Amino acid sequence: MGRWIKWLSTAGNERCGEVRIEEALCVITLCFCHLVYYPVTATIDINSNHGGFSADLIRKSSPNSSLHKHNITYRRLMGPDMPGSLIRTDPNSGAHIMKFSMGTPPFDIYAMADTGSHLLWTQCEPCKACYKSNFGIFDPRKSSTYRKINCRARDCRLVGHFKPQDYEPNYCREDGKRPCLYSYSYADTTTTTGVLSKETVTLSTTSRVVTLQDIIFGCGYANNETVNSGNEMGVIGLGRGPLSFVSQIAPYVGGKKFSHCLVDDDSDKISKIFFGNGSEVLGEGVVSTPLVDTSLEEMNYFVTVTGISFGNEFVSYNSIGTLLKKGNVVIDSGTPVTRLPQDFFDRIVIQLKKMIKLESFVKNYVTSSTSNLCFNTTTPPKLPTVSVHFDGGGKLQLAEKQLLYGEEEDVFCFGLAKHTIDGKDFSNVGIYGGQLQTNMFIGFDLDKKSVSFKPTNCENL
Repeated sequence: MGRWIKWLSTAGNERCGEVRIEEALCVITLCFCHLVYYPVTATIDINSNHGGFSADLIRKSSPNSSLHKHNITYRRLMGPDMPGSLIRTDPNSGAHIMKFSMGTPPFDIYAMADTGSHLLWTQCEPCKACYKSNFGIFDPRKSSTYRKINCRARDCRLVGHFKPQDYEPNYCREDGKRPCLYSYSYADTTTTTGVLSKETVTLSTTSRVVTLQDIIFGCGYANNETVNSGNEMGVIGLGRGPLSFVSQIAPYVGGKKFSHCLVDDDSDKISKIFFGNGSEVLGEGVVSTPLVDTSLEEMNYFVTVTGISFGNEFVSYNSIGTLLKKGNVVIDSGTPVTRLPQDFFDRIVIQLKKMIKLESFVKNYVTSSTSNLCFNTTTPPKLPTVSVHFDGGGKLQLAEKQLLYGEEEDVFCFGLAKHTIDGKDFSNVGIYGGQLQTNMFIGFDLDKKSVSFKPTNCENL
C-alpha cells in the first residue's frame, strides 16, 4: 500500500526501550519492516546465533487472501514534494497485507505493509473516532501485557513533533506520568492519533511461533482512514525510522537488513519476506547499488538510476546539459506501475517508437490518474531487451512479463508511466514500482547502505 507520510525523523540517535523476545516451537506468519538508526536492547534473543526468520506477504488482490473480494486498492503518495491526492489503482495493486497477533491473549491484526512510513499502529478501544473494521478493534484493557508509555519516558522522545495539534506545552511538565501522545497525518488526509504504547506481538507460520515482547506501537483512539474497505486495521510502517518494526527487532536477527521476493500478480503462491541473517541476496546475477540518504528528513529507500537501455540504445535519466541527481528514484512495492519524470519518459517513448511499429500505440491513453504508454493489440508486443542501469555500474535486465500488463481487452500497457497526477508533473523523483519487483529477490542492507537485485522465481523460495 505504501504511504509516503508527511513527517520525518527526529531523535535519530535515541535508543528505544527494552524489548524482549521469546521463541516457541510451531508457526510463523508475517511482518515486513525496515530498520535504521536506533539500537534496541534485548534480554532474550530469537536464538543464540542471532538468526533471522521469514514471513508471508499476501497481496491484497491475491486469491490466497481472505480480503480478495475487496480487491480495489488505493495508493497514497507522501513526502515533501509529493501530491496529497489519491491514486486509484487496478485490482492487481502492489498492496500487501500482513497478519499478526497483538496482546495476551492474542488478538489478530490485519495491517497494510508500508515502506513509506515508520510507525506500527492499530485502532484501539475505547475508540473516540474509528473507521469501519471487519475484524474488530484491539482492546488493550483485555490484554495483560499492554503498557502505556508515559510522556517523560525516553521512548516518547521518538515521537518528536508528531503530537496532536491541541498538545499543550505544559502537558508533561504538570504530570510526568501522563501518556505519551502521538498524531500522524498522511498525504491522503488519513490520520491516527493516540497513545504510544508497548505490547507483545506474535508472528506465526507453519514452522514456529515467534513472540516479541515490548514492541512499541501506536494505539490509535481517533483515526480517519480516507479510503477503507473495512479490512485494514492499521499500518506497519516499513520505513527507515527509529520506530519501525525492523528497527526494533534488528538486534535479535543479526543486523539491519531484510529482503523480499514478490510473486507474479496471477500466481497462487504467497510472497516472502526475510529478516536479518539469511536475508542476504547473494550469488550469480546479483546487481547492487548504493542506498542514498537524500536528507535527514527523508528516510525512504532511494537509489540512483542513471538510465534505461533498449537493446543497444541507452536513454539517460537526465537530459543533456543537466546533472544526474543522486537518489532520483524511490523503491516502493506498493506502487504498481513504475513512474518516471516526464522528460525521461518522453525520451523513452521516442526510443520505443523507433523500435516498435508506430500504429500499435494508443494515443493519449489514460488509466486512473496516470498516463501510460499502451499498445492496441490482442497479443503482447515484442519488446527489445530492456535493462535498468544503476549508479555504480550495475545493469539489471528486466523480464518481458515485468514490463507489460493487460489493462483491458486488446490493450497492453508498458510498465513505465509518466509521473503526473491530475495533470501535474512530479518530476523530482521517480518510483520503482511493484510490477518491476515481481520475481526479483531484493535485499536492503542498512548497515552497508546498499540495495541488491537478483532475478528469481519467487514461487520457489
